[in-house]
Amino acid sequence: MKYNIVEKYNLDIIGAQKRIKDVVKETPLQYINTLSQYFESNIYLKREDLQVVRSYKLRGAYNMIYSLDKEILAKGVVCASAGNHAQGFAYSCNKLGIKGVVFMPKITPRQKVKQTKMFGNGYIEIVLTGDTFDDCAQAAKEYTESNGMTFIPPFDDVRIIEGQGTIGIDILKQMGETRIDYVFIPVGGGGLCSGVGAYIKKYSPDTKIIAVEPEGAPSLKSAFKAGHPVTLVHIDKFVDGAAVKRVGNITYDICREVVDDICLVPEGEVCSTILKLYNENAVVVEPAGALSIAALNHYAPEIRGKNVVCIVSGSNNDIDRMQEIKERSLIFEQLKHYFIIRFPQRANALKDFVNKVLGERDDIVRFEYMKKNEKENGPALVGIELETIDEYNNLVARMVEYGLDFTVLDPDSDLGRYIV
Repeated sequence: MKYNIVEKYNLDIIGAQKRIKDVVKETPLQYINTLSQYFESNIYLKREDLQVVRSYKLRGAYNMIYSLDKEILAKGVVCASAGNHAQGFAYSCNKLGIKGVVFMPKITPRQKVKQTKMFGNGYIEIVLTGDTFDDCAQAAKEYTESNGMTFIPPFDDVRIIEGQGTIGIDILKQMGETRIDYVFIPVGGGGLCSGVGAYIKKYSPDTKIIAVEPEGAPSLKSAFKAGHPVTLVHIDKFVDGAAVKRVGNITYDICREVVDDICLVPEGEVCSTILKLYNENAVVVEPAGALSIAALNHYAPEIRGKNVVCIVSGSNNDIDRMQEIKERSLIFEQLKHYFIIRFPQRANALKDFVNKVLGERDDIVRFEYMKKNEKENGPALVGIELETIDEYNNLVARMVEYGLDFTVLDPDSDLGRYIV
């Protein structure tokens, strides 16, 4: 197969490897026994979560900034990001000793602001502006133009793509003579997938490249369907490292040629994967970092007996999110359910519910009356955690048999998202 578009952009991924080699770490390619046994395959994780800034983003940012002329660098560089790109950008400015300005939305968590400042080590300025990332990015571009500086985009630039593509060099080198059947790559704007995909396809054309997106932000899938990049009106921002409304123009062109399939993974399944990786392998990943591993569930028959590489893109996970991650996981696994229950207006109604309706191992994890006044007479929101999926039908059957007036609340509905 001839990759005309890839050749058109003339990617110099080997050159990028030389430019970044003294700054970027060659992260390990780790064989994971538990995953390999479960899927009856050979599963390897490319651990970019162990990169210097805990994500692969440093590769592209450093390659682009390093490639700029000295006269341009002297004027400084700008980026807009609330996450991994900002930290890779800041670290690059620090290492090259140049001025950088990072624009972040006002709502950016303090932890991310602090982390970016640390990596910048005095060489960057942080500007908090705008209530959304789009507002922030617009302000950054206006600032860049008015100050004669250079904007460093998160994904849609050849030099960014080249830098991310160096992961492909690592993978082929680390696998040696071992055939690679599948590479699963998380996708946000497409810089990682286009770079790694282009390199892998050039030197291992039979390897299947699987692009993995969060179900709530299918920007690449939508672009493939439309035949060109499209802007999504609404996205679920939970998988923040990959929740992008629109893929890049260049990244789309390249992905169109090198991607064999696109997998959409529900956000709840991502959460279950995060918890499982931590509990079984002591691997801590952010939501985007879990995407490629979560996708394995969707390809179990195809990958049996195959050699599979999953790129773990990063581990910049805020500990404050763990409760939400657990919640989403339980709902996805159908082990947590919410009901609006209108209890009979008589004595011991709640006590009877606990003793006669709930199973022995069912656990009430949330209970609150939904009216501020007349609490005892109003409906109650009840969250129940189950031990097994099978117990749900038994619980509902007992509620019906007992004559309860109740409504099952869908957490993904507008009402559910508002209440839960």
